[in-house]
Amino acid sequence: MQQEQKAKRLLIVDDEQDLLDLLKKVLSKKCGCDVALTSSSLEAVELVKSWEPDVVLTDIIMPDMDGLQLLQSITTIDPTISTIIMTGYGTIEIAVQALKDGAYDFFEKPFDNDKISRVVKRALERTYLLRENLQLQQRLTGKNGLTGFIGHSPPLQRAIDLLARLGKSDATVLIRGESGTGKEVAARAIHAMSKRAAKKMITVNCPALPEQILESELFGYCKGAFTGADHDKTGLFLEADGSTIFLDEIADIPLGLQTKLLRVLQEKEIQPLGQTKTIKVDVRVLAATNQDLEAKMAKGEFREDLFYRLNVMTVTLPTLAEIKDDIPLLAQHFLIQYSREYDQEGMEFTPEALQCLMRRQWKGNVRQLQNIINRAVLLSDSRKITPHELTSFEDNGKTGEAHGQVPACVYQLPYRQAKEEVIGPFTSAYLRHCLANSKGNVSAAAKASGMERQAFQRLMRRHAIDADLFRTA
Repeated sequence: MQQEQKAKRLLIVDDEQDLLDLLKKVLSKKCGCDVALTSSSLEAVELVKSWEPDVVLTDIIMPDMDGLQLLQSITTIDPTISTIIMTGYGTIEIAVQALKDGAYDFFEKPFDNDKISRVVKRALERTYLLRENLQLQQRLTGKNGLTGFIGHSPPLQRAIDLLARLGKSDATVLIRGESGTGKEVAARAIHAMSKRAAKKMITVNCPALPEQILESELFGYCKGAFTGADHDKTGLFLEADGSTIFLDEIADIPLGLQTKLLRVLQEKEIQPLGQTKTIKVDVRVLAATNQDLEAKMAKGEFREDLFYRLNVMTVTLPTLAEIKDDIPLLAQHFLIQYSREYDQEGMEFTPEALQCLMRRQWKGNVRQLQNIINRAVLLSDSRKITPHELTSFEDNGKTGEAHGQVPACVYQLPYRQAKEEVIGPFTSAYLRHCLANSKGNVSAAAKASGMERQAFQRLMRRHAIDADLFRTA
């Protein structure tokens, strides 16, 4: 699920033509982007509308409109554009105000070409991520809101279209699919799109109750029907009269109870325990299972006639592996949900985290994905969800993974790429730790790490680390 690929675009605004030409030469090469130039803030506003840049690099002092006004115009037109401010001597206070107004960063002239190139690259990446997250959130409010399903992949859309058609009928439906694929969500979608939606759907978890209790719960009983029955009880089928009853994990209903359930489906009537008369009911039955009913029938564990009564219409829900393209959309949905629940709004995935989710095998399907996002949001120490947060709190009994030493998805990569995935974050964290201890003094940090200054600096450049960020005033 990638947004359409196009060349990255940088707009540079300054009234010094020599500086514009220099910046274009440096940044187009180092940042690999298309560059547009203008010496007019008013023209810059028009270019933002028509050319749609990803990043704007602008001077503060301009003849027709200053940088702060331009920043405000850019934010109004497209708040995802990252704006970097250039400032000359004596305008630092204005630049600081620009940061408060939403600018991504600022530089004081003259500046280092390598440093500004790194910041422009990070700004381009920031814009991409902002737009990707915005796209995800817009898709979350799409047409699938009524069904409760999140996703646009063809297998899921086929299932949703079938659910919509079944919602208009009164047919009995058997919902099949692996554990965690959303069978109860499908049942609720059918009910919500039916003429019975005004009444509450009754849900029964069949394996959760022993046979005798399940029977009395489904069909009810009369006072004195058995020891302890000191009052009449309305069964769930009668409670669902005029509505829908959802029998979850129908395969686990005992054989004796299967016979009585068959009577309900055939005759549309129930007989409470201890009562000789039957009661007509108008109930739509939805059933679900993750088991192989055909195999259970072959073993004599499930009635064949009941199977055919339940199997009037069948919906088979796709596994997460079959709707892999929907994983980022689902993950974003759960991230928003749990960020709000735990009062940590504003959290986001790093690109590496989304890649980790896409590469992983999901034996527990959507429910497993939901649980992992829930845990990552609850236990994260920052606003960024990285592969570490997605894997470090799992205990799956495998060496290393239980303590989050190596994300599970890394083992699916080629060796060189996997090695970089593991070593890269460590190296970056190590360099930052050394620079923090030395308060941004590169020579002292290199000495403490046992490296030559030049080698330390090469690693800093490779990991885009700026020593100035660690220096205190």
